[in-house]
Amino acid sequence: MILCLDIGNSQIFGGVFGNESLELTFRRTSQLRSSSDELGVFFRTVLRENDIDPRSITKVAICCVVPDLLYSLRATCQKYFRIEPLILRPGIKTGLKILYRDPREVGADRIADAIGAVKLYPKRNIIVADFGTATTICAISQNKEFLGGNIIPGLNLSMRALEEKTAQLPSVEIISAKSAIGRSTVESIQAGLYWSNVGMVRELVKRISEEEFSAGDPVVIGTGGFAQLFNRENLFDEVIPDLILKGLRELIRLNIKE
Repeated sequence: MILCLDIGNSQIFGGVFGNESLELTFRRTSQLRSSSDELGVFFRTVLRENDIDPRSITKVAICCVVPDLLYSLRATCQKYFRIEPLILRPGIKTGLKILYRDPREVGADRIADAIGAVKLYPKRNIIVADFGTATTICAISQNKEFLGGNIIPGLNLSMRALEEKTAQLPSVEIISAKSAIGRSTVESIQAGLYWSNVGMVRELVKRISEEEFSAGDPVVIGTGGFAQLFNRENLFDEVIPDLILKGLRELIRLNIKE
């Protein structure tokens, strides 16, 4: 079995694959800078509680945008699974041509999303919108070229900025707002967060499509924690919450003989 770990600024998102099927997903906050032992106990406990023997894990793939956690994660894999993890970083096979001016600048999470999208939609132009701590919108050509994209403050980050940088605006629950007009402070923040993201995604998808994919409409994929919030807005052709894990599973296939 294969353990895939996406280490984001807010959460660790993990999944276990048995061959091609995703058997389990789980989340844990990544804002607690845990030791390798704490992480090891957590991973093994999650596996056992879901009837998966930790000894059945034969490979581990990691993408991480929190460098401070990488040392602990690698030590966790070595000590608790006796495995050297495959870490998505510059120099590893991705099956993509990265067209960033400096490919080393591209976040591992964005690359993992792109790998997963290309695996699911080969020979298609693709736009991926990932709603995490930051919202990223990335374009991938039918020739497996990672063209670039956008990085925007995520919904939670925007909400916290309002709370922390103003004297009277409160923290609010992030919801799928029905009206563009709020009739209280809370409703006004909720409507602003929701509809600004709807408009942003629509405009960026339109502009990227016109600039890069004029020959045909791209497949638009929504992923990340808040993607399903926008289901009724028809922003995406498909919402795939575990896209990044599918990308890490494919990374194993590209780099390790199975």
